[in-house]
Amino acid sequence: MISTALQLYWYVLVLYVIFSWVPRPPDALRPFVVGVGRLVEPLATPLRRMIPPLRIGMVALDLSILVLLIGTSLLRNIAFSAGL
Repeated sequence: MISTALQLYWYVLVLYVIFSWVPRPPDALRPFVVGVGRLVEPLATPLRRMIPPLRIGMVALDLSILVLLIGTSLLRNIAFSAGL
């Protein structure tokens, strides 16, 4: 059960990344985009305070989301191995 929840959250993180590339989502998707943001931001915001963005020229890469993706995958693998 925990493994499945972590896998679903991983998908939410991927959607968050994809939505961040769309400057203005269609009005029909806007509530969904806001909902995804509400699921991700409580964990991403504290990480952003600790991990500064990686500057590559004029672009800044948000490493907090990458840390969340890797951490979620690791926790899911641990939970799956433990049978949770």
